[in-house]
Parts: sequence; structure tokens; C-alpha cells
Amino acid sequence: MTESRNRKIWSTPWRYAESIAVVVALLVIGYLLQIVVGEFNFFLLAKPANYVIACVITFICIAIGLRCTKSSFARWLSGVEMSVSLIVALLLLTIIMGFTPQTTHSHSLLGFDVMTSSWAFVIIYTITLISLGALVVRRLRVFRIKDYGFYLNHFGLWLFLLCSGVGYADMERYIMHVREGETEWRVYDDDENIKELPIAITLLDFDMDYYPPKLAVIDLENGEVLPNGKGDYFQIDNDIPKGNLNGWEIEINQYIHNAVRNSDSTYQEVHMPGATPAAKVTAIKDGIIRTGWICGGNQAQLFMTLSLDDKTSMVMTVCEPRKFISQVEVYTKSEKNISAAIEVNKPLRVDNWVIYQYGYDNNAGRLSSYSSFELVYDPWIIPVYIGILMMMAGSLSMIWEGKRRKESENDVE
Repeated sequence: MTESRNRKIWSTPWRYAESIAVVVALLVIGYLLQIVVGEFNFFLLAKPANYVIACVITFICIAIGLRCTKSSFARWLSGVEMSVSLIVALLLLTIIMGFTPQTTHSHSLLGFDVMTSSWAFVIIYTITLISLGALVVRRLRVFRIKDYGFYLNHFGLWLFLLCSGVGYADMERYIMHVREGETEWRVYDDDENIKELPIAITLLDFDMDYYPPKLAVIDLENGEVLPNGKGDYFQIDNDIPKGNLNGWEIEINQYIHNAVRNSDSTYQEVHMPGATPAAKVTAIKDGIIRTGWICGGNQAQLFMTLSLDDKTSMVMTVCEPRKFISQVEVYTKSEKNISAAIEVNKPLRVDNWVIYQYGYDNNAGRLSSYSSFELVYDPWIIPVYIGILMMMAGSLSMIWEGKRRKESENDVE
């Protein structure tokens, strides 16, 4: 304790005081660079530069890790004090990023609005990589099979951070609009120039499903939902066919989710792109009974309302989409031909491409003549996934080992 109190700063071995001072100095250097030269341009790291940088970082990690027994600097850089200081700095930068709206290009002096492209973040991120990599090499020098959980967890984290960082410059992102029955392989780049991709998409069919719509009573004079300012709605549900709507007792006599007009005032169920929800409704108020079909309509069919009196009518709201699906054929230069259904949260992965369902003609709904896809190219995604899987396996094994040791200690007692 006395030795710790009398210890002078910057005397070896370095501890928390020196580690915090170095991290603060790195942040200051980063912000000075941000002010002088602007944000860090990640696209300078595009292939092959990122491969060279990855090799250089790996070499530095190995060199420092192997020098840990002879160099106090190497031991400090891969030690607990420096690791904790770097993690705290990254955490603080992440918190700032979370509270600051991020933009494409910086509009602030210190680059808080482009945090991942700010010099401070890049410097701390890089030193963290080196510190973590050196620690892994340091522990591997005295390899013990029982520490496999540590190796998996820490090397997986290092691999994830490395490939996510250096691979960012190689990532490409495009929006492709494909008309039904046509094949498209061209997109617009950031400069609005047409670019041909090594992947093509044929849209075979586009379809979507809707949630059941709602009913509302509107004022015919201004079209507002009554009561004014509150907007009372009744959600159509076959399990709950009765309810109240703006003072009217209503009952859903019949609901057809995919309906086509059968006559001037009736509907029948037909499963086709132009179908739309329709409901036969009975409304009762003060002895007045109104019965009829109500339909929200679409581009293929006219809407239909139920007149309640001279001033109000009952209408059906526009349906909210439940899901939209694109049936596609995908062709690649690697001579792959894949048939798939792409929908929201269910993308298609082909080689190093990920194809997401992006959008459609909102006005046309299920009658949309085209579908939009977001194509993301990331050649570094496989090592990133490997790193994530290693972290998961390492974390589980460390939890299992800790539980087993605790049980062993309890048995001894």
C-alpha cells in the first residue's frame, strides 16, 4: 500500500494513471486531426489497402504479444489497465453517438455526428484492436487447453472488430427497381451514374397481404373522422363482430378479405391482384337502421361507403400492409441461378451479396408494377460471422466452465 502511494507517475510498470493519460492524449490528437483535416475517409482503405492494413495490424499484434516477457511496454499495452481504459473510451464515444443524430458528412467541429468516421474513434478503435490482439498472442504463448473459452471469446472479438473496420470500405449498397416480368442488373451509384452489377434480378411476381381494415364515421362536409379531434375507429375482427362507433351500434354481418364487386352493391370473394377488403355492416342508432356494403377501394375498384344520414357516412380505412413478397430469379456471374421469395426481414444471400425487400409503389399497393430491392455487397461478412460465432461459443464455454468450477468447490466443502 505504501509503495503504491509513493509511486511516481510514468514509472514502470505503468498502471491506470498512465493508461488513462495515454487514452486522453489519443482522444485529443484525434480531435485535433478532426479540426484540421476533417473526418476520416474510410474509402482510402478500399481493396487492396485494407488487406495490407489488416496484415500490418496482425503483425504488430504478434510482435507485441511475443515481446511481453521482455518489454514492460508490451505488457502494459496488452494489460488489464490499458484494456479497461480503452473500453471506457469506446463506451463514452458510443454513448455520444447514441445521443447525437448521425449524418453522412460532418456538420460539427469535433465530428460527433459522424462518430465512426471521426479520427478520435478510429484511433481508439485501432489501438483497441492492437491491445486485444496482443493479449490473445500473449495468452497463446503459454497455451492451456482449459482456457479455450478465453481464446474463442477474445480472438472472435478481435476478428469481428478487425474485419468490420477494414472491410467497411469494400461494402457497397444500392437500390434496384425491377418491373414485374423484367430482368434488371443496373443501378445508380452515389453520383447518379448508371452502374452494371455482376448480379441480375428477374421479378416473377409481387404480392402483399394486409391487416384487416378499420371502420370510421366521417363528416361529409370536411371529410374528418368523428368525433372531431379524437377519431373513433372500429377494428374489423371476425371474432368480435359487434361494437360501438361514434354512438352507433354496429355489427359485421360478413367480411371478405379479398373481395371483388359482384354488382352495384354486393361483393364476392375472388383471390386476384385487384381484390380488396369489403364488409357488410349493420349500424343502429336511435331506432335508425342502416345496412350495406363498405369497401375501401383501390386502383382497380371504386370505394363504397354506407350513408348514415345527411351529414355522416361510414367508411373503411386504407389497409396497412402485413407483408409484401417478391418472387424472383437471381443470376450471378458465378453462374448461379436461384429462385426465391424475398420479403421484409427475410433477405436472400447470394455469394457476398445480400438482397433485401426494400419497397414498392405505395399508391398501387398489391397492384404495384415493380418491386424495389436493396443490394448490399460485403466481401468481409463471412469472417465477421465467424468472429461472432466464436464469441458466442467462447462466452458459453466460459459460463459452463465457471459453473462447473463452482460446483466442484461446493463438493469439496
